Amino acid sequence: MEIGIIGLPKSGKTTVFNAVTRGKAEIGAYAAAGPNVGVAKVPDPRLDILEEIFHPQRKIPAEVRYVDVPAPPKGLGKSEGVGGPFLAQLSKADALLHVLRAFEDERVPHIEGSVDPERDVALLDMELAFSDLGIMERRLERIEASLKAAKPQEREAFSKEKALLARIRTSLEGEIPIREQELAEDEKKLIASYQFLTQKPMLLVFNVGEESLPQAPSLEQGWRAKYQSPNRQAAVLCGKLEMELSQLEDDEAQEFRSAMGLEKSALDRMIALSYELLGLISFFTVVSDEVKAWTIHRHTPAAKAAGKVHTDMERGFIRAEVIGFDDLVKCGSIAEGRRRGLLHTEGKNYLVRDGDVITFLFNI
Repeated sequence: MEIGIIGLPKSGKTTVFNAVTRGKAEIGAYAAAGPNVGVAKVPDPRLDILEEIFHPQRKIPAEVRYVDVPAPPKGLGKSEGVGGPFLAQLSKADALLHVLRAFEDERVPHIEGSVDPERDVALLDMELAFSDLGIMERRLERIEASLKAAKPQEREAFSKEKALLARIRTSLEGEIPIREQELAEDEKKLIASYQFLTQKPMLLVFNVGEESLPQAPSLEQGWRAKYQSPNRQAAVLCGKLEMELSQLEDDEAQEFRSAMGLEKSALDRMIALSYELLGLISFFTVVSDEVKAWTIHRHTPAAKAAGKVHTDMERGFIRAEVIGFDDLVKCGSIAEGRRRGLLHTEGKNYLVRDGDVITFLFNI
């Protein structure tokens, strides 16, 4: 899973990047530089329990890749859209994390002259929409040119795509992002290759100052009521504090966090919300020397899940031996699970469930 971190200059997005990746990227304007890239291990207590049961040599958690994309030197917040290498970097992301400045700091003036996160939501939404509209216009121009020389069977496909893009464009011009538009599954597949930015799930992160932490729950509730939808979520955190805590040992950080009334770390919260937005779950594999967590989309068939482990497993899939995490914990071992009838054999179309512990049998 790859998440692109975006935001207006001086919003604190690199601070948030450091907080969720335990990184040490330089904070400040770095428009001429490339993106900051960091990998975060997905915290999952179930993995620790599996380690106690199987005693493997290695325990490998799932990973989330965060890409802190620098704002282009010109255009962002000026209705010119995101383009060039910045667009290419964001297009590869599975979801976008938009950091919004909700803190006051006279030493760091806001580029718009005042702190107004709701205005900034609209500003960057507009930038993403302009980028998508530019891609659509160029594609529609190519379709028009292709229609002139198209064969009858090609003409039907081009006409269908043209009508779909025109419909999406009209809604996008009406300030409805693609993620909020009603599209059939075949229509989503038709436009998937374009990687439209407003189609990606969005996590709005309101970056508050430490003085606002007592009000954080009520602030988050208000912003969620305003912005939350099936493909968009909102959260509040103090990026500066979370970045400082991320550099401490876990026990020490938790002690500070508890003293301040914070339940979870920024990493835990961002990953949980990202999984929820993208409809992701985890399953586990166990071999003699390692126990490993894998991330897949909910309702993924067993054969496709096997392909996450290795392409040969999907190609030569025979069956999957599955036991639920809770059942395995009750039994204490896979052998006992088999004896009790809790280990079940499934075919390639079995829909993997969150927490399944799976052994894939295959032949190539």
